[in-house]
Amino acid sequence: MKNRKVDVQGVEIRIIKVNTEDYISITDMLKAKDGDFFISDWLRNRNTVEFLGIWESVHNPGFNYGEFATIKGQAGLNSYKISVKEWTEKTNAIGLRATAGRYGGTFAHIDIAFEFGMWISAEFKVYLIKEFKRLKDDENNRLKLEWNLQRTIAKINYRIHTDAIKENLIPPELSKKQTQIVYASEADILNMAMFGMTAAQWRGSNPDKDGNIRDSATLEQLVVLSNLESINSVLIHQGLSQEQRLIQLNTIAITQMKSLLGNNSIRKLR
Repeated sequence: MKNRKVDVQGVEIRIIKVNTEDYISITDMLKAKDGDFFISDWLRNRNTVEFLGIWESVHNPGFNYGEFATIKGQAGLNSYKISVKEWTEKTNAIGLRATAGRYGGTFAHIDIAFEFGMWISAEFKVYLIKEFKRLKDDENNRLKLEWNLQRTIAKINYRIHTDAIKENLIPPELSKKQTQIVYASEADILNMAMFGMTAAQWRGSNPDKDGNIRDSATLEQLVVLSNLESINSVLIHQGLSQEQRLIQLNTIAITQMKSLLGNNSIRKLR
């Protein structure tokens, strides 16, 4: 239970959160009442009992109507008196909560606390509602600020993440020296175009990894590799040299990877 406070006409009043509901200290509210007045005096009043019974019937499926009927029948009699603890134990009520200890007291759900405010004075009730609304507005504004901050941080993190992916997945643009080297197999032409290295070079750089360079490829890289195989066969039939084909395949690999990394449909396949 988290403690918050409002100041109503010079009286500091605690508010706690019980699950998702706000409860106001009516013990604190009593400090604003002139003369001797006790919560038990309010609770023995027939109008109070009827109001509490209606509130519980709307909000509390576990409310004990049998015990409530007994209490209602005795409410208002000079000989009748009941404490908050007795009320909650007998009826299984949830609208009032009595807590012990140095910072304890009786707390009432905001609906009931506002009703209790009328027993202090009509003016006090108006100011209580005003201060409570101000507190909620402050909390809502703070939540909006936190949400916007978290959203901004999430966007920044997402950009950092996507930039890192692009830096590591988009094929490097091959140098002139790289394209002039003759490679042993057409598979390594594709590996160079896609990964910037041959299968042997990858094994030398990754001695602890099982499998081969293509086993470590992402879904996007495998899609582009499949496309490069088809395109390479066309370029071979056109009579292009290995160097010419490598330059074209590398350019195509870069373009297609950029496109695939921004494709939502590909992401869903992961």
